[in-house]
Amino acid sequence: MDLDSLLVTARRLLAVPSTADRPGDLREALELVLGLVTDAFTVERFFSNGKPSALVYSGSRRPHFRVILNAHLDVVPAPPHQFRPRLDGTRLYGRGAHDMKVSALVEALVFRELAGALPYPIGLQLVTDEEVGGLDGTAHQIDRGVSGDFVVIGEQSGLRVVTDSKGMVTANLRASGRGAHSAYQWLGDNALLKLHHSVGALLERYPVATEEAWRTTVNVARIETPNLARNQVPDEAEAWLDIRFPAGDPDLDGRTEEEITAHLAGFCAPGVAPVVTHVAPPHHADPGRPEVLGLRRAAREQGYDGDLLRKHGAADCRFYYRKGIDAVIFGIGGDGQHGPDEYADITTIEPYRRALRAFLTGLADG
Repeated sequence: MDLDSLLVTARRLLAVPSTADRPGDLREALELVLGLVTDAFTVERFFSNGKPSALVYSGSRRPHFRVILNAHLDVVPAPPHQFRPRLDGTRLYGRGAHDMKVSALVEALVFRELAGALPYPIGLQLVTDEEVGGLDGTAHQIDRGVSGDFVVIGEQSGLRVVTDSKGMVTANLRASGRGAHSAYQWLGDNALLKLHHSVGALLERYPVATEEAWRTTVNVARIETPNLARNQVPDEAEAWLDIRFPAGDPDLDGRTEEEITAHLAGFCAPGVAPVVTHVAPPHHADPGRPEVLGLRRAAREQGYDGDLLRKHGAADCRFYYRKGIDAVIFGIGGDGQHGPDEYADITTIEPYRRALRAFLTGLADG
C-alpha cells in the first residue's frame, strides 16, 4: 500500500468516532484495521466490559512473541467536525490522527508485510480502551496469557523511543468536622479548613511544577463541600487528587493501595482521611537492551535522531512493565493530541514504516 492509499484508509478510520461510549464505533474501527491484515493470519478476539480487542499472529496456535506491535483505536471525545478529517499540506487533521490511529495503520501494514517471513513470531495487538485505562484491552489480554519479549506501542513520539512513562494514583481526601453557625465558630469544626491544611502539606512535599520536571507531581483537580449556606461552618469537604510518579519513587512505585493510603495519611490533619481509588504503575524499559538500540538505529537511518524520551502521561506500557516485559513507545510525528487541532505529520509516515521494517528485520539478522 503506497502513501496515498494509506491516507485514504486513514481518513476512513479517522471518520469513525470510536469513543468509549460508542461500542458500535469501537467495533467498526477494529474491523477496519483487521481488514488490512487479510485472512492470511489467525485473529484471536477478546471482549471485556463492552470493549473488543484482537490479537493477530501467524500460525494456528498463539506463541510467545519475540515482538508485539501494540496499537489502540479508541479516541477521546471531540466535536463532530474533528471526525471529518482533512489534509492541509503535510498535516492530516482529525481526532486520533496523532493519538494514534495513523501509527496503528502503519503497524498493521508492517505486520502484514513481515509476519509470515520473519524467522521469529510477532503479534499485532489491537485494543479499544487505552483512553479509559487499558484494563479491558492490553491488561485483559495479558491476564489471559499473551506474552512476549519486547513490545512496541505506536503512540506518537516523532520516531523517538520512549523508555519511561509515569505511574498514576487517583485519590480523594475526605474531611469531616462539626457544623455550626458561622457567627459562633468555636462551636463548630470547619472541615474545609482541615482539608485546606492537608492539601497544603501535600503540596509542600510535592510542589506544583512550573517547568518540566521528572519527579512526582500532585494535581488538585477539585475541592468541594456540600455546604450551601454562607453563614454555616461546613462539616464535610473533599478534594480530588491526580498524582503522577516516575519509576523508582520510594513512596509510590511498587506500593499497594494500603501503603499509598498510609503515605498520604501522613500529610492529613486530624479528621481528614485519604481514599485511594486507582493505582497504575509507571513504566521503564532498559535503554541499553538490543531492541531499544535497534529502534534508535533504525530511526537514525531514516534521518531522525532516535533520541530517548520520557513521557509524563500513562500508557499501556505499564501493564507489560508490571509483568517484567520491556515495552517502549515508538510512533509517528505530529502534535495536538486530545486538542482541537490534532494532526499527524504525514512526512513521518513512510520513515516510520521503513524504520519498523528495518528494526524487525534487523532482529532477524542478529
